[in-house]
Amino acid sequence: MVLAKPKITPIDIILGSLMGAAVLFIAYKVSIGLKYTWNWGTMPQYFIRFDPDTRQWVPNVLLEGFLTTIRLSLWATLLATLIGVVMGMLRVSRSLFKRLLAGSYVELTRNLPPLVLVFIFYFFVSDQILPVLGVEEFVRSRSESTQALMTFLFAAPPLFSAFISALITLSIFEGAYMTEIVRAGIQSIEKGQWEAADALGLSRWHRMRLIILPQAIQRILPPLAGQFISTIKDSAIVSVISIQELTFQGMELMATTYFTFEIWITITVMYLMLTLACSLGVAKLEHTLSKKRA
Repeated sequence: MVLAKPKITPIDIILGSLMGAAVLFIAYKVSIGLKYTWNWGTMPQYFIRFDPDTRQWVPNVLLEGFLTTIRLSLWATLLATLIGVVMGMLRVSRSLFKRLLAGSYVELTRNLPPLVLVFIFYFFVSDQILPVLGVEEFVRSRSESTQALMTFLFAAPPLFSAFISALITLSIFEGAYMTEIVRAGIQSIEKGQWEAADALGLSRWHRMRLIILPQAIQRILPPLAGQFISTIKDSAIVSVISIQELTFQGMELMATTYFTFEIWITITVMYLMLTLACSLGVAKLEHTLSKKRA
């Protein structure tokens, strides 16, 4: 089935005009009602700056926060996907204990406020787990080239432990939702597929690996990709524990410059760039998978 291309209708034009008028009205009220002086000319300097020591252009606070958000979202998605796959398979296990274990994890995580989870997991991980593992000492003892690689992939050495704590916290939170996506994908496979695998004499592990999961993956990839968009938005939560991602950098910059509207409008656009790009990627993925299933 070929979907018709969307067309711009008069209603779309009217709604677009109304939204544009609303934006202009809000800008007018801010300027006149609040007597706010707009100063967009100062914003470019917060994206990139010239470092006199290295004599190179380097990212400034907003671009650094943007890159940190991307790193945090990517790694959190990978780790949350791993958690979701493991817990999702436990959710459909024959073992009552495994189902209860995975179910308790999902229900506790999804029914508690995210901010409470952030504080609980962050302080437990940073105060109890990472010092025992000696993560900070390990990072500081590495060579300069290794530290540069860690900075590129994760965070600078002084911020490495905090970044890992936030990563684990965000992954545990997002993993609960991915668990349900994986569970639903597995349970959506028709009963006949399970019966056919039984008829071939395959063990449960081989049935899952060779028959069920390959079919389930096609069904769960689009919602998993959609969950990546949620991870990008949810990464703003960790700003409360001083992780220098985009929202945190925006709050710090606003407290210093008082360019409230310019900063938050800019940050909104930066988040939209990320999420809209991911949305287009998800739409392309769904279209590709639908053509393969056709």
